[in-house]
Amino acid sequence: MTLIGILFAVVLLAVQLGLYLGARKMIVDTIDHAGGDIWIAAYGSNSFEQATILHGRERFAALSVPGVSAVEPLVASFAPWTRGDTSTTSVVVVGADNGTLSPWNVVEGSVSALSPDGVAVDRTYADTLGISGIGAVAEINGQRLRVDALTDGIRSFTTSPYIFMSLAKARELLSVPSDQATFYLVKVQPGVDVSGVKHALEKKLPGTSIFTNAEFRQTNLDYWLFGTGAGVALLGGAVLGLIIGTVVVAQTLYSSTKDHLAEFATLRALGSSSFYIHKVILTQATVSAFLGYGLGIAVSFAVAQASLHTPMPIMLTPQLAAMLLVVTVVMCAVSALSSIFKVTKIDPAMVFAR
Repeated sequence: MTLIGILFAVVLLAVQLGLYLGARKMIVDTIDHAGGDIWIAAYGSNSFEQATILHGRERFAALSVPGVSAVEPLVASFAPWTRGDTSTTSVVVVGADNGTLSPWNVVEGSVSALSPDGVAVDRTYADTLGISGIGAVAEINGQRLRVDALTDGIRSFTTSPYIFMSLAKARELLSVPSDQATFYLVKVQPGVDVSGVKHALEKKLPGTSIFTNAEFRQTNLDYWLFGTGAGVALLGGAVLGLIIGTVVVAQTLYSSTKDHLAEFATLRALGSSSFYIHKVILTQATVSAFLGYGLGIAVSFAVAQASLHTPMPIMLTPQLAAMLLVVTVVMCAVSALSSIFKVTKIDPAMVFAR
């Protein structure tokens, strides 16, 4: 029962924390692959998918700031994707040129050879988008599109798949004027202080939101994980797993100790120190921790592997696995306290009363 309690606690912790890490990765993947040092967005923008359109003058103002080497426009917005059977689903249109936020992990087709109406999508969402592979057709806002490339592993935290295309096509689909964009990605010259350029941009462009890449990552994480409550729910599930595991292990260890009070009393009567008896209990708890952890982490890796090609993958990293081992040992040690308190109160005389 102790091992089963530890196993379930480890699996629950691993799954919940793995989902949390997977969610973090999905939220910041597009930002990390955009290749910019500074993001210019409309005032109040707090997520990649929900920013509003900029006026267009921001690009030229940014180019006039010393230390700026390039300013690339990027368009990103939700749109309705119409499948071949005329049903619709929500997608996120992403349009950029010059290597800015190009699709990665391409497994079929070629991004560099996208046709004017060509798009790249992730094969994880093939069923959602109603596509069978390269050459499949669909529509966004009444305009025909052709799938020219498939990626693997580009997930969306909003569950709305990313649809990558050229900047011109994205502007056309979303009715964005040719001199406007959702974001402008600023690339800073080598050796130039990014924070200094950011402050200069803030003075040059009042009424906009200016972020360094790290700041924009954190803004998106704060919004999606904690602004929506999703991150709190995942972390809360992990804490619940820890509490359940601790209680179950404490109960089973306590029951085992209570069943062997006579043996512990005998040890006390023979002159064993309290430290020695406490060490026996903690050793039992530690052995249980390692055995339960081994079973639990094996199950957790199997669950994580099964989730790799789903819209919500579980990330079980070596660092997380090592942390879970430490947590499991501490959990079992804390659980052993109730047994230690019980044994400490044993009267050695009970041996002679039997």
